[in-house]
Amino acid sequence: MIRNEVRIIGGEWRSRLITFPGRADLRPTPDRVRETVFNWLGQDLSGKTCLDLFAGSGAMGFEAASRGAEQIVMVESNPEVLKALEINSRKLNARQIQLAATDALRFVDADRRLFDIIFVDPPYRLDLLPELLSRLPSHLAENGLVYVEDGGMPEPGADWLVWRKARAGKVYYQLLKSAKNG
Repeated sequence: MIRNEVRIIGGEWRSRLITFPGRADLRPTPDRVRETVFNWLGQDLSGKTCLDLFAGSGAMGFEAASRGAEQIVMVESNPEVLKALEINSRKLNARQIQLAATDALRFVDADRRLFDIIFVDPPYRLDLLPELLSRLPSHLAENGLVYVEDGGMPEPGADWLVWRKARAGKVYYQLLKSAKNG
């Protein structure tokens, strides 16, 4: 097993390393992108609930937890990657993190909770964003945001307003608001 690592860049666990197995579709969100996104979201996420679909390395979820988020649900279907998330959660004593061993689409269809922030970074090759984005409005708390990352600038559709967007190298990312909440 190839072990990779990423450093948490802010909050309580700043500079702590999380490790994850090497997988073809597992691309941790780059430091520069995470820094920008958490500047957009605010450094203090106290009281926020987050959903990290396609958790992978867990970089976004652990950053949110490090910055005070009250609850983070990390969804991951790969057993080896899920095991690494469990190990990192224990190592950080991250009691606010709940792991869901399932497919992201199944989770979204079955779970009824509302989240303040939803992180969506599926494997680019699967082209799941259009299908996922159509299912997410019912999971957003009032004034909630969806973070989307892709290999091209995604077109979110009529249900969404682009609040912020940027590009870093080959990574296109944006924060979306529900068009209903404006």
